[in-house]
Amino acid sequence: MITAPQLPFDRPNILEIAPLYAVLRRQAPVVPVRTPVGDPAWLVTRYAEARELFGDSRLGRSHPEPENAAMITEAAILNGPSGSYETEQEEHARLRALLVPAFSAKRMRLLGDHVGELVDGCLDDLVAARDADGVADLHAHLSFPLPVLVICELLGVPYSDREYFSGLSERVAAIRSGGDAATAMAEFRAYTGRLAATKRAQPGEDVMTDLVRAQEADPSFGEEELTRIAAGLLFAGHETTVGRIDLGVLLLLTDPARRDAFVADVEGRLHGTVEEVLRLSAPGGLGLLRYAHDDIEIGGVTIRRGDAVMISTDSANRDTDAFDAPEEFDPTRRPNPHVSFGYGGYFCIGASLARTELSTVFARLFTRLPGLRLAVSPDELDVRSDQITGGVRALPVTW
Repeated sequence: MITAPQLPFDRPNILEIAPLYAVLRRQAPVVPVRTPVGDPAWLVTRYAEARELFGDSRLGRSHPEPENAAMITEAAILNGPSGSYETEQEEHARLRALLVPAFSAKRMRLLGDHVGELVDGCLDDLVAARDADGVADLHAHLSFPLPVLVICELLGVPYSDREYFSGLSERVAAIRSGGDAATAMAEFRAYTGRLAATKRAQPGEDVMTDLVRAQEADPSFGEEELTRIAAGLLFAGHETTVGRIDLGVLLLLTDPARRDAFVADVEGRLHGTVEEVLRLSAPGGLGLLRYAHDDIEIGGVTIRRGDAVMISTDSANRDTDAFDAPEEFDPTRRPNPHVSFGYGGYFCIGASLARTELSTVFARLFTRLPGLRLAVSPDELDVRSDQITGGVRALPVTW
């Protein structure tokens, strides 16, 4: 009897995904695996099936029988089913209607100049932080603070609380937490509940105020749902972008010719560079979780009602059936229909925000510091392999 492989698969380094994904793509588009805690799940490895399942209404984040659901990790994010099976579609529609305007591409373009000011401030701090050897931590002074500054402003969260909710985020996302992740999530939701109470007394022009007003207009929008949404927005709004900035810089700095080509034509190569960073950077490595609400026939297998499905965007983005020379970093790639933000009705509402931040960071960073280079070997980086969001804890650079 062949034992199903267990996630997460071993990977050679932070810039590459596990070689096993290529093997599995050749074997079948949908394969049985075990989750990090040992439960059974289906892993989607190919691009066509990933797109198809992202758009399939028979998959959801809730579970028809939550008590029988396969569990993924011990984290409080990407651990198991979320939301109510009976009301998931209704809640999702309400959430999209509420949040899409706040994170629209138009609003993000208007935000662009301000993000530029924030990036310049972070770069000032980075330059000032250089030690006697000329080394500074780009993660601590740019990759981390910039997304936090932006999401704090959008949500109406005090930036002075950043160390507190960042610490909670770290605990919430621990793959193996021994129960502490659930405790941290309870603290996280209590924190967002206090923020909501503040916005009821002192409303602002921010997403937290929007959530409070939506709750006032709809009595069925309870406190539990509000705090869950707010905590999720605050977590995802900074954690995921932090990792993309770090890995994007690494993708450029680990290939001097690639960096030099970008520096020589920042404006012309910016869009393509950002899209390749999004396609190839894979900080986490687990995939996006769904549960089957009905039986689904796909890729030669039957996914049964209630089965867990892990859709690997990292593997799909390297599928030779969808991308020419998919392992190559090619900023001239057209089109580049990667699925890093998902696809269809659950397409990430923060996509425009992430693109705005990445574009602004890369343009200003390499214009101001064109000679930027790593101060350590990539093998010496401290990788956050214990976190579902992955990434690195520090990124020493010099110039």
